[in-house]
Amino acid sequence: MNPHHAVNAFLGRNNFQPNGPDINATIHTMLYDMEEGLKTNPKNPPGQGPALDMIPTWATPPEGSPRNESVIVIDAGGTNFRSCLVRFDKEGTPTISQMKKTAMIATDREYGKKDFFDTIAENIDYLKDSASRIGFCFSWPMNIMPNGDGQVTEFSKEVKAKEVVGSLIGENLSKSLKARGWKKIEKITLLNDTTAALLAGASAATGGKSYDSYVGFILGTGMNAAYIEYLPIPKIVAQDNTQPLNQIVVCESGKCNKIPQSYFDELLDATTNSPGLFGYEKKCSGAYLGPLGKIALITAAKDGLFSKSTARYFATLDSLELRDMDQFFYGPYRIDTKLGKILSSGTEVDREIAYRILDAIVERSARLAAANIAAAIIKSGKGHSPVKPVCVMCEGTTFLKTHNLKNRVIGYCNEVLTEQRNIWYELVSMENAVTLGSAVAGLI
Repeated sequence: MNPHHAVNAFLGRNNFQPNGPDINATIHTMLYDMEEGLKTNPKNPPGQGPALDMIPTWATPPEGSPRNESVIVIDAGGTNFRSCLVRFDKEGTPTISQMKKTAMIATDREYGKKDFFDTIAENIDYLKDSASRIGFCFSWPMNIMPNGDGQVTEFSKEVKAKEVVGSLIGENLSKSLKARGWKKIEKITLLNDTTAALLAGASAATGGKSYDSYVGFILGTGMNAAYIEYLPIPKIVAQDNTQPLNQIVVCESGKCNKIPQSYFDELLDATTNSPGLFGYEKKCSGAYLGPLGKIALITAAKDGLFSKSTARYFATLDSLELRDMDQFFYGPYRIDTKLGKILSSGTEVDREIAYRILDAIVERSARLAAANIAAAIIKSGKGHSPVKPVCVMCEGTTFLKTHNLKNRVIGYCNEVLTEQRNIWYELVSMENAVTLGSAVAGLI
């Protein structure tokens, strides 16, 4: 059996495109959702209409770094809950101190509204009154208010807090903090992690560099993008004719629902807390790549692609995470890893087939990530000169650490943007980007 031929046939039978999806077709699909989402908010379920929320933030990147200011930063991400104090000196150089990290709230059980905000307040109580402003990076869909507060619209990434949906985050957190004796609460500014990454990217224009625009892109536990919209946003013109030009828009890219589903995707979707939603995210983010791989390997075992001894182990595979896949990718012949141990008793063909199946899942993630980045850059209308590219601040452990993913994204973006469209960009990353971007937002 030729492993390459066998895997392609297996993936095709299960409606999984072995060398796809087509990146340009995905870009056009994403641009449709972006353009329509700027006109009207999506329905639930979205159907053929816009699926992306395209959330106006009412914020524009500042011209420079804050100076002589302190701000409390909260970062509620898909996996971790972080908090710290950030101090900007007279030169605008930031210093991060008192960093604390715990597990993300409401991933262990269902939380009520009061319990949710009281737990956040308890987690940051050690920073009580160390600053009058808070920059709160909240990595779930929310509507941003003109005053900087945010209203939760829904949860993904398996967070269990249904009662919190519809709540104003800053307003409710402020109540919990005051109940705990906080005195200095001037303002709580809500933002998404992609907005934070975008704002951090604005500080990368140093050493003679100049950027035409900025994009924030996150591919970690979840995935999303933010960009700067330079035209009036139709769906808020009627609400407020004073909307700022050049404002940051959070796409909620993971909600795109117009990319073909494979058999593996359908099985995975049925096991999540949000069936039928976040289809794009479930195809390429870190929370789902491992479980997708598990489903694909179990299916392949049932279909006879592996030897009997290996198939027996895969048929009873209890779980698979992205880190298990990465350990296998980086060391296919290791026997001290979850997949390596299973494959050590099998054949060389077993090892290659498993690698090719799992790599196809990463390949699809890279293509979808590249399409998301490219769509955001194209929608900004910027980046037509090589001396002033668009800065794309890329964050998230899935993007930065997954085997061969980042390199593939760079290659695909170069092809569809620079080679085909004469659009110039630069993918950058920096340490603590989300934290520093949240600090900047808290002081705008």
